[in-house]
Amino acid sequence: MDYKNFKVEDYIEKYVELILKVGLKIKNGDKLVVRCPIEARDFAVECTRKAYELGAGEVVVDYRDQLISRLKYENESLDVLTDIPKHKVDKENYYMEKKAKYLSVTGSDPDAFKGVDAEKLFKSNLANSKALRDFSAKMMANYVSWIVVGASIPSWATKVFPDLEEGEAVRRLWFEIFNSVRLFEEDPIKALENHVDNLNRYSKFLNEAKFEKLIYKSKKGTDLEVGLPKGYIFAGAGDVNSDGEEFIANMPSEEVFSAPRLDGVNGKVYSTLPLNYNGNLIEDFYLVFKDGEVVDYDAKAGKEYLKNILDTDEGAKRLGEVALVSYNTPISMRKVLFYNTLYDENASCHFALGKSYPTCLEGGEKLSIEELKERGMNDSLTHVDFMVGDETTEIIGVKENGDQVQIFKEGNFVI
Repeated sequence: MDYKNFKVEDYIEKYVELILKVGLKIKNGDKLVVRCPIEARDFAVECTRKAYELGAGEVVVDYRDQLISRLKYENESLDVLTDIPKHKVDKENYYMEKKAKYLSVTGSDPDAFKGVDAEKLFKSNLANSKALRDFSAKMMANYVSWIVVGASIPSWATKVFPDLEEGEAVRRLWFEIFNSVRLFEEDPIKALENHVDNLNRYSKFLNEAKFEKLIYKSKKGTDLEVGLPKGYIFAGAGDVNSDGEEFIANMPSEEVFSAPRLDGVNGKVYSTLPLNYNGNLIEDFYLVFKDGEVVDYDAKAGKEYLKNILDTDEGAKRLGEVALVSYNTPISMRKVLFYNTLYDENASCHFALGKSYPTCLEGGEKLSIEELKERGMNDSLTHVDFMVGDETTEIIGVKENGDQVQIFKEGNFVI
């Protein structure tokens, strides 16, 4: 299909149905929390309407406004920005304890906070992370069902497609969002289910192989060994919450992911796509690891924001996620740079600095933070994905007996 002959209104309902019926599996009596940029209000309305049609008992919509946020950063003191109101924390914990399902809509201006005081951004976000630590830990342990999806808004669309006028850019970005979740297939739900089955096949192979480490190499210069903890679990697109209900956490989802051993990463890795971190871009950067910890780094742009990530806490200097993504995905093949982690990470193998998902270790969701660390899992207030894969990426799996298995060749799975 040519995007020039495409009408958003013909597909928006199908997209919302895919999210709520297949992704979150909304049923009678469910509570749903929708987090959405204010510019995507119409999309939030459609999600709310459909959720009630599916039987939801309560829908709560929380809007975010980057323009207001920028004004706050520019005009409020650090004392005000870092004083997190109790009612904000109480609200998040209330809906978590009520087992609400969470729909987070990503869509933001990649340059929203360009030029804002880096210290204010860093300390404000750190204060929020500390205040919501328990909430975030439960989310990462899949205590409830959650999903992250995209919605096209003008400031994002014109960044991705700067040569198009605003309305055309918004429509083009919707086209790419819909394409990424296979919405143009004859039967989108069946296409998504088949895709999930294929990712689960990769996960099954990686879990049964019981690799000791993965070795990454690329023509860009990446040469990295990533140790894996005993009992690691590679997960595919499907997850299960604490009540045994299935859900899909990301839409699109092209990855299978697990957790590295917190002291087992050595070597150098180069980024292959820009990282949009809190409205600022970090570009062309590298990280050097020794015994799991970042010991050197640099970036051609945004180095101060990379430093802020690494300075969050001790765990932020270590990897918490290793994710494998074939280069030949619907997103990558479109050759579109989204400046948005949800989409760019699903076009590229990636890692994450910071906290590991407890569900990536056998029985991990039942362990304390200290018990998880004893078994090699990283802990941190942050979890920031960054992209490292391209068409030259080679990945070798190494077993305890030294046997080597090629997993990736020329950027794609070969298993």
